[in-house]
Amino acid sequence: MGLKDWLRTVCCCCCPCKCLEGPADSEKEPLVSDTNPYSSFGATLEREDEKNLWSMPHDASHTEADDDRILYNLIVVRNQQARDSEEWQKLNYDIYTLRQMRRKVRNKWKRILEDLGFQKEADSLLSVTKLSTISDSENTRKAREMLLKLAEETTIFPAGWQLSERYLFVVDRLIALDAAEEFFKTACRTYPRKPGGPCLADDQKELHRLPSP
Repeated sequence: MGLKDWLRTVCCCCCPCKCLEGPADSEKEPLVSDTNPYSSFGATLEREDEKNLWSMPHDASHTEADDDRILYNLIVVRNQQARDSEEWQKLNYDIYTLRQMRRKVRNKWKRILEDLGFQKEADSLLSVTKLSTISDSENTRKAREMLLKLAEETTIFPAGWQLSERYLFVVDRLIALDAAEEFFKTACRTYPRKPGGPCLADDQKELHRLPSP
């Protein structure tokens, strides 16, 4: 009697119901179960990035941008509190408020992109991760100037909003698609700085450049 037959005999003696299953049933069981606690780690990080919409996605420490540092510190302190305690709830509300402000900005950008016909591409155009790169280094200056124009001449960003590196990548993509100027014109109409007031042309206003990221 071989080892396999002996093991099957022992199983039948201990638990007759196992004999009914046959050898094929055990062979169907995967050698490695899908219960690895780290298997969804990458997806969790991606969800957190989408939830927080970091202004500087490439900064893993979340300390380079003032608004990122504030949000990150709130999250760290909240996670040290007892869940649902009074302090936890207060911090959680502050975190929600900051995240909601960022989502509103993103929604404004998405609305303009959809108005320009990018209904299917809007989410991918707005997706910026640690792996995102500028498509063409020559577009960097143009992207900074366009982002500054949007901040100065529209309300696409809240008052006092620190210009976000995240949207530098989005503008770069629009330049590559030859859609940046149309985006700016649509933003002026949809979110004008002064109600009814047209945006200034390039030759009417001297542009200050954003610092290099």
